[in-house]
Amino acid sequence: MSTGFDNQKYVTLQSEKIRERINMFGGKLYLEFGGKLFDDFHASRVLPGFLPDTKLKMLLALRDEAEIVIAINAEAIEKNKKRGDLGITYDLDTLRLIDAFRDAGLYVGSVVITHYAGQTNADKFIDRLESLGVRVYKHYPIPGYPNNVDLIVSEKGFGRNDYIETSRRLVVVTAPGPGSGKMATCLSQLYFEQKRGVKAGYAKFETFPIWNLPLNHPVNLAYEAATADLEDVNMIDPFHLEAYNKVCVNYNRDIEIFPVLSAILTNIAGESPYKSPTDMGVNMAGYCITDDEVVSHAAKKEIVRRYYKAICAAKQGFTSKTEVEKIETIMAKTRITTAERPVVEKAVTRAAETNGPAVAIELPDGRIVTGKTTALLGASAAALINAIKTLAGIDHDTKIIPKEVIEPVQELKTNYMGNHNPRLHTDEVLIALSISAITNEDAAKALKMLPLLHGCDAHASVILSAVDDKTFSKLGVTITCEPFYQTKKLFHAV
Repeated sequence: MSTGFDNQKYVTLQSEKIRERINMFGGKLYLEFGGKLFDDFHASRVLPGFLPDTKLKMLLALRDEAEIVIAINAEAIEKNKKRGDLGITYDLDTLRLIDAFRDAGLYVGSVVITHYAGQTNADKFIDRLESLGVRVYKHYPIPGYPNNVDLIVSEKGFGRNDYIETSRRLVVVTAPGPGSGKMATCLSQLYFEQKRGVKAGYAKFETFPIWNLPLNHPVNLAYEAATADLEDVNMIDPFHLEAYNKVCVNYNRDIEIFPVLSAILTNIAGESPYKSPTDMGVNMAGYCITDDEVVSHAAKKEIVRRYYKAICAAKQGFTSKTEVEKIETIMAKTRITTAERPVVEKAVTRAAETNGPAVAIELPDGRIVTGKTTALLGASAAALINAIKTLAGIDHDTKIIPKEVIEPVQELKTNYMGNHNPRLHTDEVLIALSISAITNEDAAKALKMLPLLHGCDAHASVILSAVDDKTFSKLGVTITCEPFYQTKKLFHAV
């Protein structure tokens, strides 16, 4: 698989840029960290060579200077809002983030509950955090935020919030998801630091859109596709163009809020250090792209992936058709088709040939293998076994899991677990393969091929079960599906 991004250069340049911004403000920086601090699989897909934990490594280069504050919206806690990718609530993800940062060697200073108004579930979460030894602060709703600048920058605005005690030069404000109040947290801290006579500044870290790539570059369009549900739109930064006569890309929310943000910063410190929203950013990703053709191709595939994700979500009732239509518009104006993912045609063709569900997997060398539904295996399980057999150089007709291993699992499913479908799912077939590997040399060889599937594309002719979808995700396989169910039933387990 080709790479088009210099990961090590990025870590070096990005940490240097952040240190430069800290020094610009006299020694303390509140850095609003957008997107995922680790597990950034979107970035790794559209910038081949970018590792999912790259931003975490970048912060580790600053570990002695950095501390992390996690912001979480009290309304998100109250409504049990969930992360779409992980399926866990924002409050549980906050605990997960704290553990992950600590395990990596980063200092988590505290958690701030934003938009706090005495919500019952928020109070329970505060009690839980404090019982675990985590410092918790509260920030309150401000009427007219963000437009009522005079009220915001006053004792009745930011002045009502708790001041977050910090001890490091770099304070990274992150969150379990969007709408958590990261920017307001940073600005509230600047208000208090100014009153205390502490020199401090604010900057923003967003990987996408990449400001020094063209507006309609596939990488930036892939960001639009990824945020179609948020209605984000990439735009030329008009403030940067006016101030510097230079074309830079930003997105609508940052551009729309900039005049207000500039006014708040001016009200706090007497003047704003920034002439444009692009000025606020510290992102160096654009300087680390080494092969534009590779990243462009990867980004186009990601747009198609997002398209399939959206149409399946719409079919399942998880999103509106508006999201699908926006991605279709992106594809139309750039002439991107589903052919960007060769596995799509292979899976659909195989399903038509076999008159049943089929799955296609593209191997690292470009070969595509398929799997069909059989009496013993579901299409996903069959494709998975065929893929690792091919990688291991095992003949297609060679059986690596004997019926004597599969049949007891089927009996357990149907006779004892109440399942009607006796076919093995991907997780079950991997367990059966592991058992077979004890005595079967070919099974052992095939099992060792699983890591090679990481980063591979796959496509299914039907919407997969949650079990199969999760197994592919754990293996690092990028799976998409046609927006059809295998059966005509109205209820489908998730």
